[in-house]
Amino acid sequence: MLGLNISGVALADTPKDSVKAAFVYVGPVGDHGWSYRHDVARKELEDTFGDRLTTTFLENVGEGADAERVFTSLALQGNDIIFGTSFGYMDAMATVAAKFPNVKFEHATGYKQGPNFANYGLKLYQARHIQGIVAGMMTKTNKICYVASFPIPEVAREINTFYLGAKKMNPDVKLQIVWVYTWYDPSIEADAAKAMIDQGCDVLAQHTDSPAPLQTAETMGVHGFGQASDQSAFAPRAQYTGTIDNWGPYYTTRIQQVLDGTWTTGDYFGDISEGAVGMAPFANLPDDVIATATSIRDQISAGTYFAFTGPLNKQDGTVFLAKGEVATRLQLDTMDFYVEGVEGKFPN
Repeated sequence: MLGLNISGVALADTPKDSVKAAFVYVGPVGDHGWSYRHDVARKELEDTFGDRLTTTFLENVGEGADAERVFTSLALQGNDIIFGTSFGYMDAMATVAAKFPNVKFEHATGYKQGPNFANYGLKLYQARHIQGIVAGMMTKTNKICYVASFPIPEVAREINTFYLGAKKMNPDVKLQIVWVYTWYDPSIEADAAKAMIDQGCDVLAQHTDSPAPLQTAETMGVHGFGQASDQSAFAPRAQYTGTIDNWGPYYTTRIQQVLDGTWTTGDYFGDISEGAVGMAPFANLPDDVIATATSIRDQISAGTYFAFTGPLNKQDGTVFLAKGEVATRLQLDTMDFYVEGVEGKFPN
């Protein structure tokens, strides 16, 4: 178990012989992306803790009122800890947590906290920046593209860091973005990818959860990146690399803390240096591109390279970061704009 840096205030508790934990997913566990990776970690927990842990999960749970009903039901069923794994669950979980002070609630990718309400996330933008480095070096048309889900801070910062990586390597690169307003709909994701490829895009990224965009890239003879997991099995000739979300160490730590009576609220932001943010092997790339991408990855892991370092402006030309200034966690968690150079209007 990794020694994770989770800041917060202790919630007085007593050790337990066993723990009951529930996981709530916004998509299907078979999406081979976001929800799939959370469920991989849930299964790892069952292997690790055996009969000391009972887990349940609910998939395809809508955000808003649906989520509030689900969290309430799970609390009433006697779960000791409940994990909600989508940004849109934040307010619903905060409301339910206040009603059940003896249940521990954990929200992925948000920023709100309470005495029994923690948040957690991964610095997935670290891997996304490396994808941008690769995209900038590999595009022949100078047109790269992005299938985007919802205009939330996590998606905004990954679009921006992807573009910054590409622009670093190729000043002439242009980024096209299509917002599909879904986390998982293979047909819509594929259509968005095809439309951009038809317009000259030859390197494709995505922040949606099915392999459909990458499969479309393979069918149309271009390349791209896996989302949340290694999706090379679906598009072996198209995938350059892929982000791998590794939630297992965090979940293991938190379940052990509930067992020990030492759980604390607070926030966690998993780093590439601790293995929380992984990457699929580089493939279909020349050696010089692999060497450059590997070097950037090593610098990020060592803490000597950070994409969001000034001088950096917002799209409208106003200053986001002054020279030498590094973005704070709050700035990253509230990002709702494109950086300078990205074309199109950021959706409200």
